Amino acid sequence: MRASPLHSSFCCYSSSSSSSSYPNSQLSTKPAIKPQSSSLLQEHPLYSPAHSNISLQFKEKILCLEIMGVDSGRALSLNPSLHSVSLHSIHSVVSFLQSKGIHQKDLARIFGMCPRILSSDIRSDLAPVFAFLSQDLKVPEHGFRRAVNKCPRLLVSSVPDQLKPALFYLQRLGFKDLQAMTELPCPALPLCLIINTALAYQDPVLLVSSVENTLIPKLKYLESIGFLRDETVDMVLRCPALFTFSIENNFKPKLEFFREEMQRTLEELKDFPQYFAFSLEKRIKPRHEEAMRSRARLPLPVMLKSTNEEFHELIKQGTSST
Repeated sequence: MRASPLHSSFCCYSSSSSSSSYPNSQLSTKPAIKPQSSSLLQEHPLYSPAHSNISLQFKEKILCLEIMGVDSGRALSLNPSLHSVSLHSIHSVVSFLQSKGIHQKDLARIFGMCPRILSSDIRSDLAPVFAFLSQDLKVPEHGFRRAVNKCPRLLVSSVPDQLKPALFYLQRLGFKDLQAMTELPCPALPLCLIINTALAYQDPVLLVSSVENTLIPKLKYLESIGFLRDETVDMVLRCPALFTFSIENNFKPKLEFFREEMQRTLEELKDFPQYFAFSLEKRIKPRHEEAMRSRARLPLPVMLKSTNEEFHELIKQGTSST
């Protein structure tokens, strides 16, 4: 259900008031609706006789979601618990997030990607996640917004059952937290700085990934195609996105093309694991075929990372030298 725009005074979420509402992560008791907005509600299309069977409270909830930019129909479909959640509870969640530095303009994307946040309990669900970001990942308060925007699913992930086990596994592999990053010298960017990825800022999606069902199987697959354990670990440290790729839809078809059509060696993949991040149909195949027609043998990273202009210039140079 998609409601038409309504004046934003319907839901009042000011960051200044919300920051003072949670000195100790307490629930806000401020009303979510301004009394003078009732006339605006009644003028809205949702209040036509055709929707007379919908309760006033439910209409107000839908309109509040729409005003924030959230598709209420999709949100209710993905999170049926929203049917029973009070408008006051939604306002409390919004106020709490704003007290943690989340901007109102971020809410549409955050709630749109993960509607479950709207029905979360502040004390048992949300507060522990921010404590994890601060204590375990050493994220400063001003960095909360960046981490949450990068991966809203953090807010609906259990700290003891998901976030901490994933962090422990990733740290054993060699990933480092934000504190490790800030303790390193910064003038140059040595390899250790690239490997010591700041999980909270760059790859928080790994923290919400299942260790048993996602992370470990990806490593085992890379080992199964001929890489040593240490080599696979080095590859995912340099290209953490490998953990997010599908084995069936990404690894297997690209590896088949790499071996049978490109006839390149695993050593090249070990040196450039980012190969799997490029589109097979839009990047890898067209550039390989053009290079073959021109009889230009280009290093894998050069062939895939260069811009179109650079690639065509390299093809010309390769053709001339041939």
